[in-house]
Formats: sequence, C-alpha cells, structure tokens
Amino acid sequence: MFFEQSIVINADLSTVERCITDLTLMHQWLNPMLRCEPIGLWGTNLGDRSKFTINIPFIQPSLNSVVIEREKGLIVWQFEGFFQGCDRWECQAISEGTKLINRFEFTIPNPVVSWGFNIFAANFTKKDMQQQLKRLKKVAERNYSDSN
Repeated sequence: MFFEQSIVINADLSTVERCITDLTLMHQWLNPMLRCEPIGLWGTNLGDRSKFTINIPFIQPSLNSVVIEREKGLIVWQFEGFFQGCDRWECQAISEGTKLINRFEFTIPNPVVSWGFNIFAANFTKKDMQQQLKRLKKVAERNYSDSN
C-alpha cells in the first residue's frame, strides 16, 4: 500500500530540504501527535536512525527508522514496527521554487492491525499527509523569505 502527495513550495530546494532534515524545523510541521527522536545523534545521512512515536495515551506505538537513501534533495527512511516500509521525501527544483513529493509505502504484517488501519485510519492518514505538506510549505516559505 502507498500514499503519495506533492506540493509546490515557493522556496529554493536547500530551504525545503533543511525543513525536512533539521529536527527543530521538522517539529514545526509534523503532526503534533507525532514525535521524532534520534537514536544516538540526530542525522539524516545514510544509516542514521530515529524513532517516530504516535502520542496515543497508554500505547504510544512507534516506528524505528533508518536512512537508506540519501542525496541532495532526497531522503528515504525505512521503518519497522507496526508498519514496515519506506517514507520517501524528494525535492525537485522547478521554476516556481521546489516541488516536494512525499511517498509513504508500507505493509502492515499483523492482519488485525491492518484491518483496523484500513477501517479507521487510512483516510485520516491521507488527509494528515496533505495537512503536513501544507504546514511544511508554510515553514519553508517563512524560512526562505526570512533568509532573503
């Protein structure tokens, strides 16, 4: 299963990429219910690890992730936990600024969790990804205009 969203951001590629890779900026656009913490030192180079936790009282499900692909304008986190898959963030320079494409590709190994996700959370996840990109756009455009 995968969800893919894209958005055009009126900022250069470096600014958009910094919003994805700088942990402080990331927490400005991530869903407030989602927390990202480094495992060791924070980084977005190949092999760097982090943990994403959903702040749901009592259970707080989490995904451990590792950067498996990295180049200018591209970062791919592979994750394991209640989901298994990849979260790909690709920045493409265009005349209007940067096109950001986010592709969340995953499987849910547990059939009960998979059923629950498909019934209760799939549409919410799609909508949340759209909102997340809109928040990221605001953070990137604000940072870009502040630096120019």
